[in-house]
Amino acid sequence: MNKKVSSVSIPPEQPPVPRSRQSMSSSPTLGGAPRADDIEKNTGTDVSLADQLPHRDDSDVIDWDGSNDPELPVNWPQCKKWQNVMMVSTLTFLTPFASSMFAPAISQVMQEMGTSNRDVGSFGVSIYLLGYAFGPLVLAPCSELYGRLIIYHICSVLFLILNIACALAINMPMLIIFRFLTGLVGACPLTIGPGTVSDCFRQEERGRAMAVWTMPVLLGPCLGPAIGAYVSRALGWRWNFWILIIMAGAILIFCLIFQRETHPPTLLKHKAARLRKTTGNPNIRPLVHSTMPRGQMFSSSIVRPIKMLSRSPVVFGLSLLTAVAYGTLYLLFTTVTDVFQTRYGIVANVGLVYLGFGCGQFIGLFILGLISDAILKKAAKGGELKPEYRLPPMIPGGAMIPIGLLIYGWTAQYKVFWFVPIIGTVLIGFGMITVFTPVGTYLIDAFPTYAASATAANTVFRSIGGALLPLAGPRMYGRLDQGWGNTVLAAMSLVMMGMIVMSLKYGERLRTNPRYQLKL
Repeated sequence: MNKKVSSVSIPPEQPPVPRSRQSMSSSPTLGGAPRADDIEKNTGTDVSLADQLPHRDDSDVIDWDGSNDPELPVNWPQCKKWQNVMMVSTLTFLTPFASSMFAPAISQVMQEMGTSNRDVGSFGVSIYLLGYAFGPLVLAPCSELYGRLIIYHICSVLFLILNIACALAINMPMLIIFRFLTGLVGACPLTIGPGTVSDCFRQEERGRAMAVWTMPVLLGPCLGPAIGAYVSRALGWRWNFWILIIMAGAILIFCLIFQRETHPPTLLKHKAARLRKTTGNPNIRPLVHSTMPRGQMFSSSIVRPIKMLSRSPVVFGLSLLTAVAYGTLYLLFTTVTDVFQTRYGIVANVGLVYLGFGCGQFIGLFILGLISDAILKKAAKGGELKPEYRLPPMIPGGAMIPIGLLIYGWTAQYKVFWFVPIIGTVLIGFGMITVFTPVGTYLIDAFPTYAASATAANTVFRSIGGALLPLAGPRMYGRLDQGWGNTVLAAMSLVMMGMIVMSLKYGERLRTNPRYQLKL
């Protein structure tokens, strides 16, 4: 049972800090005293139990059987890796789909609930995204403490129950409260999904997998209103939620059957538990064990994303970029149907206008899937795979957002043939996915030890932008109309491209500068 201790590239949230094991003839002093740098990292004393208990047999401490251990997710067969990524991608599609499917039904809901305040109706959509903003702060540390799979399953069950509550809501406050809670648990795949990709794929393989995972984040909000418009008109607004409930139930069953745990530290705990059971030896335990109390670990993990946003220029800059992009996307989702109904007289099939965004994203996904990992390897030239090598596609891709906004806004204002503003939405969709995917992959590559926290920081900021910017949409378009209103959004997007340039030019320097080294 004596396992060879090896260095395996795993990005746990609480990084292992193994120490040399104490032999029976070594000094009897304990090796488990907290170190200053451990305390600063909030990792406690993540030390070998053999160090803490030198009187125990060293063979009771287990680790992976080298970097090629077949139980490590990065060494799983490709079909098993992609099976898990596709399960997570399906969950990732469902929750953003639910966020926007409700948007076309706002007028029906306001009429039934007896309110004429349009801001209250829009808040019913935005409040879901505020749930996205708070959920990651709890879900990220939970996934690192208890494993990813159990969090996926619990949140999927709660998502199902809370959508039932939304379908049965009898007043606007009740609907808004349950929409917020639904967004809170719906943030799970958005928060933990990149960690699952990181668990299963090595850095040089991660680009394509991240593109596949990112696609549902943006495709869901595009298809949601398109389907929601038809459902609301044909069956009533409550059926938007009943359809979500049916979809969530079916996906939950598939995930319970086919989804597997991918978090390496949790899998190592499972391995130790199996060996304790099969051998009858109760002393078998994983190599790495944290002596920090779980409550302290949990609170430290909750604070960590906020620290990353406030102290890392790279995390803040890229998160601000995605917040503006996401807010712009949701602002368009809540206003685009009015544009095509009032200016072009498209009523019965107005939901189809959202498909322009989806088509652009499919094109962007296809191109990114082909070039992302290739660009990384070519830029490295056989040397170090730097995270900044993920960012070059963002320059031409990000430029498509302001161009698309200008085309959409001005052609809609002057009622140019309806297909021309749709071309603008295609360019916007293309730009969105070529921004979101590299940012997500970059954060995982740049902060492998704290990948879940970096992703949570980005999700929090992005979701706040998605929740608040749409609230300004009706007033902005009322004063500036479509042309100048979308010109303002295009200018904001153009300014945000400076964050891409900053990360490309100074990203490595900022990451390695001692002034910005995070003591997490």
